Amino acid sequence: HFKDIEKIVRSRKFRPIFVTGLSGNGKTLMVEQVCAKLNRECYRVNITRQTDEDDLLGGFRLIGGNTVWQDGPVVSAMKNGGVLLLDEIDLGDAKLMCLQPVLEGKGVFLKKIGQWVRPAAGFTVFATANTKGKGSDDGRFVGTGIMNEAMLDRFPYTLEQPYPTKGTERKILTKAGCTDDDFSDHLTKWSEIIRKSFYEGAVDEIISTRRLVDIVNAFDIFGSREKALSMCLARFDEDTKEAFMNLYSKVDADMQMGVDEESEATSVDDANNECPF
Repeated sequence: HFKDIEKIVRSRKFRPIFVTGLSGNGKTLMVEQVCAKLNRECYRVNITRQTDEDDLLGGFRLIGGNTVWQDGPVVSAMKNGGVLLLDEIDLGDAKLMCLQPVLEGKGVFLKKIGQWVRPAAGFTVFATANTKGKGSDDGRFVGTGIMNEAMLDRFPYTLEQPYPTKGTERKILTKAGCTDDDFSDHLTKWSEIIRKSFYEGAVDEIISTRRLVDIVNAFDIFGSREKALSMCLARFDEDTKEAFMNLYSKVDADMQMGVDEESEATSVDDANNECPF
């Protein structure tokens, strides 16, 4: 949805957008990169269960021994005509209802200082979430809750963000610094198989684009495909990790399971340089 979001931001019209999709597929980065491309200020707020009006709109802070008012990121974005990014909005609770007038484009009244703030031209809001605001029944996204329907209704458009296509994902891995084209090709083919199995209910875990980037970053450090995979798959239970590793070995016939490429090379060097005494 990069091009659609780019058109919205470029239009400088107020159009709150709800972007939903599984973890690690680029929802947040997409909005940030659109803003970077268009040279627009992006005010990112990571929402948690504790996020409240003071965090969002602003409050009094102790600065230099004096208590002074400080605008929150929402008010700053409104005043400067920036893009407000509410990241993981489904982790919040009823305290987010203070954003109702903001999501209507009408501005907001700061009751603590008696000031009415109207949004400048160009201000708009994006929210990202792993759910559609209805909670997570399968337990994959612990902490997400059922969002207030009145708040959800103030996002006129919802974009369902899938994982990138195989071709796009290869480009992402190249941009992330992977110079081994074969490795990128194997990784994207491997993740594609796992995702298909996940959607069909055959496996309970999934490989995100973020995790593929983590793997190529580990490979850049250690120079071992197996070690990079093993380190980045360690978050899964042993059965899942073993199954994913075995699947990769079938996709990449050049990788020998159980042989650490870096350790093997070190052993050869040690053998060549072994002291006879």
